[in-house]
Amino acid sequence: MSLRFIYGRAGSGKSFYCLNSIKKKIEAGCEKPLIFLVPEQFSFQAQKNLLDIAGEKSNLNAEVLDFKRMAYKVFNEIGGITAEHMNESGKSMLIYNIMEDNKNNLKVFKKSARRQGFIATISDIITEFKRYNVLPNMLLDTLEITEDENLRDKLEDLYLIFNEFEERLHKNYIDSEDDLTILAEKLKYSKQFDNAEIWIDEFSSFTPQEYAVLEQLFLKTYRVNITLCTDYLNEGNFIDNTDLFAPIKTTEEKLLRIIEDNNISMDKPIALKCSPCERFKESYELQHLEKNIFSFPYKEYKNYTKDICMLRALNKYTEIEDTAKNIIKTSREKNIRFNDIAVVTGDLEGYENIVSVVFNQYNIPFFIDKKREINNNPIIILILSAIEVLAKNWTYESVFRYLKTGLLDFKKSDIDILENYVLSNGIKGSMWTSSRPWEFRVTTDYDLGENAEEELLNKINHLRFEIVEPLNKFYNYSKNAKNTRDMCATLYEFLCYIKVPDKIQWWIEKFKSEDKIEKANEYNQIWDIVIEVLDQLVEVIGKEKISFKEFSKILQTGFSEYEIGLIPPALDQVIVGDIKRLRSHDINTLYIVGVNDGIFPTSLNNEGILTDEDRIFLKEKGVEIAKDTRSAAFEEQFLIYSTLTTPSKYLRLSYTIADEEGKTLRPSIIISRLKKIFINICEESDVIKKENDEEKLENISSPKPTFNYLIFKLRLDSQQGDTKKIDPIWADVYKWYESKEKWSKKLNSILEGFNYTNQSDYIETKKVRNLYGKPLKISVSRLEKFSQCPFAYFIQYGLKAKDRKIYNLSYPDLGIFMHNILEVFSKELEEKGITWEDIDSTWAEEKIENLINKELENKSSILTSSKRYEHITNTVKKILTKSINIIGYQVKRGNFKPSYYELSFDTEGDYPPISVELHSGEVVNLIGRVDRVDLLNKDGITYLRIIDYKSGTKEFKLSDVYYGLQLQLLIYLDAILTEMSDRLNIKGEPGAIFYLKLDDPIIKTSKEISNEEIEKNVIKTMKMKGLVLNDTEIIKDMDKFISGMSDIIPASINKKGEVTNYSSSVATLDEFNLLRAYVRYIVVQICEEMLEGNIKISPCKNKDEYSCKYCIYSSICKFDTEIRENKYNILSEKKDKEVWELMEEKLEDYKQN
Repeated sequence: MSLRFIYGRAGSGKSFYCLNSIKKKIEAGCEKPLIFLVPEQFSFQAQKNLLDIAGEKSNLNAEVLDFKRMAYKVFNEIGGITAEHMNESGKSMLIYNIMEDNKNNLKVFKKSARRQGFIATISDIITEFKRYNVLPNMLLDTLEITEDENLRDKLEDLYLIFNEFEERLHKNYIDSEDDLTILAEKLKYSKQFDNAEIWIDEFSSFTPQEYAVLEQLFLKTYRVNITLCTDYLNEGNFIDNTDLFAPIKTTEEKLLRIIEDNNISMDKPIALKCSPCERFKESYELQHLEKNIFSFPYKEYKNYTKDICMLRALNKYTEIEDTAKNIIKTSREKNIRFNDIAVVTGDLEGYENIVSVVFNQYNIPFFIDKKREINNNPIIILILSAIEVLAKNWTYESVFRYLKTGLLDFKKSDIDILENYVLSNGIKGSMWTSSRPWEFRVTTDYDLGENAEEELLNKINHLRFEIVEPLNKFYNYSKNAKNTRDMCATLYEFLCYIKVPDKIQWWIEKFKSEDKIEKANEYNQIWDIVIEVLDQLVEVIGKEKISFKEFSKILQTGFSEYEIGLIPPALDQVIVGDIKRLRSHDINTLYIVGVNDGIFPTSLNNEGILTDEDRIFLKEKGVEIAKDTRSAAFEEQFLIYSTLTTPSKYLRLSYTIADEEGKTLRPSIIISRLKKIFINICEESDVIKKENDEEKLENISSPKPTFNYLIFKLRLDSQQGDTKKIDPIWADVYKWYESKEKWSKKLNSILEGFNYTNQSDYIETKKVRNLYGKPLKISVSRLEKFSQCPFAYFIQYGLKAKDRKIYNLSYPDLGIFMHNILEVFSKELEEKGITWEDIDSTWAEEKIENLINKELENKSSILTSSKRYEHITNTVKKILTKSINIIGYQVKRGNFKPSYYELSFDTEGDYPPISVELHSGEVVNLIGRVDRVDLLNKDGITYLRIIDYKSGTKEFKLSDVYYGLQLQLLIYLDAILTEMSDRLNIKGEPGAIFYLKLDDPIIKTSKEISNEEIEKNVIKTMKMKGLVLNDTEIIKDMDKFISGMSDIIPASINKKGEVTNYSSSVATLDEFNLLRAYVRYIVVQICEEMLEGNIKISPCKNKDEYSCKYCIYSSICKFDTEIRENKYNILSEKKDKEVWELMEEKLEDYKQN
């Protein structure tokens, strides 16, 4: 019985020494057991290394074990475990059930119990308790002496959960986390390790469970050899936590305490020196790095490096692409096999998808060393969504998540038709399961014909029956289930009924035929996992009766804890993994990517359920668990050291300067540390790069990425207008692809694409007539749409493309609804002879209530379809009531009287269509509707005030009139004035054009104000916006009490009684007449462009505002400023004075031409 330490820094040959010692023992004919004990992730490589060094004889009495395999070996020898192991999935479901049963007794975790990921957090801390030999009663004892109320409540909750977990688990199962505790006890009776010699390698620390096992091994074996990665020989009790090897020294101290307590002898240690280290014998640079990376003071390396390099990359994609090129180059030039290369990162989740894409392009065989979660597997989605359909009563989301898994025998096109039908008619809940067939009309953008529509409706109903029938059976059987066991059995029968096992097998064969071995292996395991989760659920709560909702949540918890471990499908592959799982095999070339601040080293900010202070307190009270974040940070330093010293020949570190959103990233402190040590370190950058011939050749690696780069170069030359002059190297590459049948067609197709444009400037006049009709009859609002973008107008009103119809209330729908109510209200006032001045707010509120209720009764309105829409209805009532009160107040303040509501211009309207004669003599008819027209008769002149109600904010901009984007109010003003003059012989003049927002504004204030002040602020907020005649008397006729800035119109009068132009939005009579003339001119221009067939993709842009912003047709036009001829129609911001001048110039030019 003895212990011997084998000391040595990284690369000194500790593992080789252990294996060589085993070899010598075998060659000497040693008959006692020889054990090589390593961490689980290193066991495969250790077996391979043992076989390589010791040969086939090593199979006789030498064995590679990890702690888990040692436990199984002892259990098989002497028995003692009759119960089955519960896996992580079963444990999570058990914890979920315990927390649900005790939710009223929990103090701190009551609200967190249902939060996603919290069950996993509780499971992790229970695992931590077990590995550190913490028992439930230890938590109970500690909480009784804890003064911190928050910690006491946490410990009480943890005790409740942990204690019940142990009680319920051990009735039928055993937790795999208890294996080492049991092993320590059973080793006393085992004969397997009597007089054995054990070599323990690759551990930097042990858990209390493992220390207990080691203690028993010390007592039974001939000798235990333990490697310690340090050059330190224990000379005292003090350990500096900032020391690189502090974790190792702490481990050594604990081991020495165990042998001292058990009177076990200590053999003379072995100290392996690094001069040079075995691993770095071919690279002095890597050896220098190992000695100096965390040494203070360090020694500078002044030569230029070739074995240690850095890359400064623009982003993750270019970083991995450059890494791939370097791997290809290294493997070719240095004859290094792919399985001798590893790529590691501290952010595997952020890099794995990019690695998959890029490495496949470069034909680099690779294996991502991580376990795969199964929650996103279609089979799991199908199971959970099927239960969710029934638990949530046939919601749209759950139904179509179920249908779109690809595991059901329905055509995708049929599912699409059904989905459109369901969305457009708001089908949900019992509408699915009702015995009555659906009879809603099939809405399409074209006429199907009566028979075709009936056939499609029958098809939809038939499809619905096929979907509902198995789910209804599942629901009915489950509803009658006595307990969870019956529900699990019913789910299994349901899956078999819809042929899920057969479909899985079909997918497996498909993946194999496509050489997607990893996918095939994943699907191969899924069905067994489903059965195992159901079995575990039966064992956990099989006798309890639970609801569908609970069944769904507990299954989701079970599946979320399952991870699939895949075996590398080939031997010669680059291993891609996390830095914490590195060293699973010998590496001579290592790429560390993502060497950025917070990633390498990892930012340790998450303290978990128990804070650092909690952990320190527990340790002081004798309950030792895992280290606090500060201590873990020192261990992270050792992990970095181990990572940097892993490769034997070549190390390359790369970092990015920006993330996916373009935000700046900082390089890790390790980068600056290495630059200080290696003052002439090799550093490359892809941020600003001028290629020499050698670097050009580096871009010629594999066919696909080289092809992509060739296209990039050709496009760059094309954009620079230099298509004939091409670099000789790339000219040769071009010829190679041109000569290959596989690539030539693709190459020519892409070259043609260089001249691609999505522009179609004009269509034939005949087509225009077919699309828009003759004579042209369009609404006034469409003119503004055409000005925004001719192509969008063409798609919407020419081709009549429509957005997918969904059963909901859009913002425009709400605006139309409010307009309609306001129209009815206004006309009722007119019919009953009630003036706006006479309106009482209480009466107005009641009237609006009645009108809205009447509107809802008359129609099958969406506003009554849900609680949410009922809330919207109530909001609409408040908005309209407030708006009516404000309109009444505004009318009272002036002499203008509302005279016309919803005044229409159309064949059957109040006024005929507005005729616009074009240069060709053709007449275009404009139709539309004015919300309100107010009149004032004064001195023989009738003044007009045009008001447009808006449900959203609308500003009046003179420059928008100039660009044809704000025409409606002025067109209506001009039309009415012209009609009054020409037909009615009435002298009319413009008074104002206004936008009035229908609103019930919330007034924000930093101090308490009175109701009267609130009302004043509401009036100001709802001030009309637009353009007023610059006439003091007319302005006073709009606001009789104006003094300074008006509360109701955009005008101001100073103390002298003059209009203050700088704070008013006013125009003289001449300017109004100029506007009328200009609007007539611009309407002619727009109509002529329209009839000439202009369908240019020419969206207008003004500063940050552009017409593409909310356009639903962007996927059709594919507007992109990188495409030739795709340019914004830039509308520069202009001051009003400049606009007036430009309008005059345009009209003058128009008259002369």
